[in-house]
Formats: sequence, C-alpha cells, structure tokens
Amino acid sequence: MKPETAIIRIKNLRLRTFIGIKDDEINNQQDVIINVVIHYCADKARDSNNVEDALNYRTITKKIIALIENNRFSLLENLTSQALAIASEHDWVEFASVEIDKPHALRFADSVSMELCYQKTQ
Repeated sequence: MKPETAIIRIKNLRLRTFIGIKDDEINNQQDVIINVVIHYCADKARDSNNVEDALNYRTITKKIIALIENNRFSLLENLTSQALAIASEHDWVEFASVEIDKPHALRFADSVSMELCYQKTQ
C-alpha cells in the first residue's frame, strides 16, 4: 500500500430489505449488515481542510442506503455487486470491497455473507 493511501471503513451498516427467493423472503424485509472498505489517494486531503479534497463517505453511504432500502433482490451476489459499484464509482477509488451479511439465513449459523472486491486497473 502506498503511503498516501487512505482507507475508509464503513462498519456494520444495518438496514432492512427484501432479499431472497423463498415466499417469506419475498414478502418480508430482512436485516442485512453491510461493511465497506475503500482505498483512495488522500494526498490533497492530508494537506487541506476542504471537503472537496476528500472522498465523501457520507455520500457513498447514502447511495448504498437508498439502493438497499428502495429495491428487492433475489440474490446476495447481485445486491453486493450493486453496492460495490457505488463504493467504487469515484475516479479516486483504487480498491474497494463490500461484504453483506444476511443474519439468520441458515438455521445453525449467525449469518451468511457475500464479499466482492474491485481493483482499479492501471
């Protein structure tokens, strides 16, 4: 990792959405827990106090919230992919990962999760 790289971590964002393929999943919202990691070059922001010089994690979070709360998803893969697209859409993003947990998806497990990553190509 380069010394000018900043890492944003959005931890345990708890939302509700329609996710799944069974009738009860289609008809009832379920909890999901979202974790996002974003790496970007923060050279400008380190020497500035101007919000325009930093990647705005609040804007990213609001977009992810809107995506999840206003849509229905059959597959965890698709939900995770769409959230990753939001996390990695800014030109400054060098790497991003999104992990989404679906608590109580399996009887004897705390949750099932899906993680997808983005790496900027040079």
